Amino acid sequence: MSEFRARRSVLYMPSSNERALEKAKTIPCDGLILDLEDAVAPDAKATARDNACAAAASGDYGKRELTIRVNGADTEWHADDLRAACQAGPDAIVVPKVDSADAVLAIVEAMVGHDAPEHTKLWTMVETPYAMLHAEEIAAASDRLAVLVMGTNDLAKELYAEHVPGRQPLLTGLGLAVLAARATGKAIIDGVYNDVKDLDGFAAECRQGREMGFDGKTLIHPGQVEGANEAFAPSDQAIEDARGILQAWEDGRGSGVVTYNGRMVENLHVESAQRTLSIHEAIQALHG
Repeated sequence: MSEFRARRSVLYMPSSNERALEKAKTIPCDGLILDLEDAVAPDAKATARDNACAAAASGDYGKRELTIRVNGADTEWHADDLRAACQAGPDAIVVPKVDSADAVLAIVEAMVGHDAPEHTKLWTMVETPYAMLHAEEIAAASDRLAVLVMGTNDLAKELYAEHVPGRQPLLTGLGLAVLAARATGKAIIDGVYNDVKDLDGFAAECRQGREMGFDGKTLIHPGQVEGANEAFAPSDQAIEDARGILQAWEDGRGSGVVTYNGRMVENLHVESAQRTLSIHEAIQALHG
């Protein structure tokens, strides 16, 4: 439980934009993805790479988790991105369109070859139908892989699906990915919400992600941070109940039947309460 990290809000920032990288130092998100991929034009890739690596090595971003998203393995920029990111030593390297365990192992081998620091983990983006159907194999492929990141826009595109409230066309894939993450002890972060002006729709999708079991949400605009932080944090009531359950369990040790507020408490409730408090403590440690 002590290893838990808060990942309620993970914000993509285009690394070609130096003003955006400077602003990111003050945004109260739990994590940042310094992007070299979708948000960066081809002629700005090299500049973005330099900017992201300098930011990752700077120590100027506080306790928030700092990651770099490299370009995909099928692009001309991937090898240089991965080499530079390993040398910069961020908290993690995010790799798009990872479809197999073999792909994970190849990336991990390359990270070792580039002398990536031990603390630099791998986050893999799962964003294709094939990845959904092989999510458990992907998640279990390496201990260095810490987080699965949903790529819901690409998934919808490859499914020929519509973007609709409630995400019905994507629910099978989302569910498979969550199952894979939980079966293998990995964290999992939900995909982005595209309409930054639709705050009600965003809030509803955050609630849905939380209810499905996601640890947090990837974001494309600073204005989404507050909503994600609120949605994926335990409520005051949940924290109070968690503490009450743990106290009742401790007080009733050896008595056979333990109850809290009239409800029977079993070991599964204790584990859930411990996780709730771990989330709360991780948030407090990150933001005070």
